[in-house]
Amino acid sequence: MFLGSCEKYLDIKTDSQLVLIESSVDCQRLLDNYAVLNVDYPSDGEASANDYFLTDASYGSRNEEDRGIYTWQTTVLRSLATAQWKPCYFKIYNTNLVLEALDELSDNPDQTTLDGLRGAALFYRSFSFWQLAQLYARPYSAATAGQDPGIPIRLSSDINEVSVRGTVQQTYDRIVQDLKEAVTLLPVTVPVSSRPGKAAALAMLARVYLSMEDYGQALASADAALQLKSDLISYSTLSTTSNTPFARFNTEVIFQAVMVTNTLLSGGVTATNVAKVDPTLAASYAANDLRRTIFLKAVAGNPGTFSFTGNYEPTTNGTLFVGLATDELYLVRAECYARAGNMTSAMADLNTLLRTRWSGTYTNMTAGSADEALVKVLAERRKELLMRGLRWTDLRRLNRDSRFAVTLSRTVQGQEYLLPPGDLRYTLLIPNEVIVNSEIAQNNR
Repeated sequence: MFLGSCEKYLDIKTDSQLVLIESSVDCQRLLDNYAVLNVDYPSDGEASANDYFLTDASYGSRNEEDRGIYTWQTTVLRSLATAQWKPCYFKIYNTNLVLEALDELSDNPDQTTLDGLRGAALFYRSFSFWQLAQLYARPYSAATAGQDPGIPIRLSSDINEVSVRGTVQQTYDRIVQDLKEAVTLLPVTVPVSSRPGKAAALAMLARVYLSMEDYGQALASADAALQLKSDLISYSTLSTTSNTPFARFNTEVIFQAVMVTNTLLSGGVTATNVAKVDPTLAASYAANDLRRTIFLKAVAGNPGTFSFTGNYEPTTNGTLFVGLATDELYLVRAECYARAGNMTSAMADLNTLLRTRWSGTYTNMTAGSADEALVKVLAERRKELLMRGLRWTDLRRLNRDSRFAVTLSRTVQGQEYLLPPGDLRYTLLIPNEVIVNSEIAQNNR
């Protein structure tokens, strides 16, 4: 699983790792390892999505792999698994170590402690599986999920076990099963949002079900999560001039996680910044919408272009927040209400969110039909969840609906590149290092 860089571990028997985990304290320390479990989630989905663009100069300064990712080249793949693949499977390895150790802890912890440890391990494992599936497995479709290749579903810490790809259905079944169990085990309150609690597991279920287009279950999960945590930040209390206006672990954050730093996505605020926000998207924010000035800053030296400064991780580089927050939940619930024909509840949720994003008097949005409500909710979802690592997943599911399907287009150095709806390139190629060092089959092209 760890490929060539971890060959030194191949001679270690499974139980020789477990001997280092002797107590519930040891397990908690593994699960509290922020540098392993809360960072370095895949970023190539966001890099492939259409919330940003590169200038010709920025594109020319990228390496060949980055340029291929940006322009959706048919044969582009990462040569190494170091950034996009291996960190998630290392997280999964650690969570499996904890799960296997729980039956033999020396300190005989109480059931509440055991439940919390198991629930957290299951949450981290499912969160990692889902992140990988958004890049390397086909979008979920109930009609084909039983045949479409998914990702390797590692449920053991034995690194000598041969990895095989499950189906998309098996992948999502495992994710949902882990999260449902985590909901029953995790505490309602946690001391810091780098630890998952019950609301985090419910919020992740809502995200997963939405990606599966199971809108009834997504609605139920989002609603249950919002019953536990519904805080929203009043953006009028934030600086409109700061390049990092949001604190880590801010009040909206349910679970803190960030993607691996990707130079393609570096916002910056100088003339040399890389990722510039799509100009049509930037123009869509209303004059009184505080996200217009909090999320976007004019790029010095590049008139008419904007960098992204709305990261819930206080940095302007390509280390973007991909965790769970209450604003996402309001939008999930609003979308699901609209899809269920309940335009009144959909608009109520949307207005609850937007009221906290407005300068001056806010006038409620209205809709004449559920379809109109859905259109408005999806438009605000795009603006609210800008650069959150969710746009790629949204494109994959919404492209199946002719009302929302889009052909992505990028023009670089005079040449236009297109990505039509449903294209096989919406599933990225597995890094070459994985293919060479395993029996895993590559994705189709």
